Amino acid sequence: MPKILVVQVAALGHSLVERFAPDFARLGLRFGGLQPPAPAVTCTAQAVFRTGLSPEQTGIAGNGRFDRTTRKADFWNQSALLVRGGRVWDEFRAQGGTVGIMFWQQSLGESADLVLSPAPIHKHHGGMIQSLYTVPDSLEATLTAAVGRKFNLMHYWGPLASAKAGDWVCRATAAVLADASLRPDLLLTYVPNLDYVLQKHGPDSPRLAREVAVLVDQLGLLLNAAKAAGYTVLVWGDYAIEAANQVVFPNRALREAGLFATRTVRGMLYPDLYRSRAFAMVDHQVAEVYVPDPADVEAARQALSSLPGVASVEPGHGGEFGDLRVIAEPGAWLAYPWWDAPREAPDYATHVDIHNKPGYDPAELFWGFPPPSVSQNPSRVKGTHGRPDLPACYAWSDQPEPPALSLVELAAQLRTRLT
Repeated sequence: MPKILVVQVAALGHSLVERFAPDFARLGLRFGGLQPPAPAVTCTAQAVFRTGLSPEQTGIAGNGRFDRTTRKADFWNQSALLVRGGRVWDEFRAQGGTVGIMFWQQSLGESADLVLSPAPIHKHHGGMIQSLYTVPDSLEATLTAAVGRKFNLMHYWGPLASAKAGDWVCRATAAVLADASLRPDLLLTYVPNLDYVLQKHGPDSPRLAREVAVLVDQLGLLLNAAKAAGYTVLVWGDYAIEAANQVVFPNRALREAGLFATRTVRGMLYPDLYRSRAFAMVDHQVAEVYVPDPADVEAARQALSSLPGVASVEPGHGGEFGDLRVIAEPGAWLAYPWWDAPREAPDYATHVDIHNKPGYDPAELFWGFPPPSVSQNPSRVKGTHGRPDLPACYAWSDQPEPPALSLVELAAQLRTRLT
């Protein structure tokens, strides 16, 4: 059986690797260009890679989904059953190969022999019990002992997000590779921390050099562990991040046009998606716009097309996807707020609340006032992604001259190696 470690690195853009070529050269890898899917966001990219199918075929429109029946937006749902299509490892597994997946989105219930994913318990009266979902059940205790500390979700997202999250994941991955009783033949893992500094401070930040050096050390740890266990390694990025210099508010425009409805509760404006004639589920530089009545599509298109920072408003794909798709101009990104005054903001606006907010909110990476609230100021965000026109990159540890590929083609390469 082949032995392959797949390392997905958040925000590993081709231009970034070229810019810091001396750092990445320490890894002994040669990187080729990788065309991301549209939209170029985490869940969509990971679904494409796992299946080798297009986003429309997988049904993953982004990091969130909108249920047209319940009228509810649902971000970061972890069920693997949301990803339609067979997996690139299905035949491999049917022939006796084993598969592990660590810290990938939508991995709960995945057809794998080893699974590790954050799965905290949110207490009824506030607060959270940190926990990991694992297969086998004993895996969390085993890896906590190997790393020497528990995984801290605060380092994975929010104002405290840092390279400490990637350190834990990489050390846990190395521990799996070192344990003959645990290690699967194909292991997929994820390194998140480059994403944090790029979104918070932008690709031109002087902090970036330090973070790249940390990332190279993390990847070096994984490459050494893989070599010791006899694994070939694939490193790939899901998207590239560009500087963010303009914030766009699609739902404000829809509300001003009389298409987005709200209800007032104790002076706070909550979305009324049952009565809304149009709603934009924003996700970085792309938004899926859901319009229940086809007669309102043109009004929604006009309201959104006139916004500064919007590059295009395209027909949508329907179903899980929207009836319209908004794409931001380079350097612009789409924020979810529909209110104008801070006092009108719903209670979750000042919290890290990735499930209740009906849109992606990178302002959660910043502290608000008073702490421990998070910022409501989206202009603090300095990096964004989602447009597919900036290439990511990939490298095989045994491929000296990697050609430029699409993510679908890279998935096909993995499938071929497994068979």
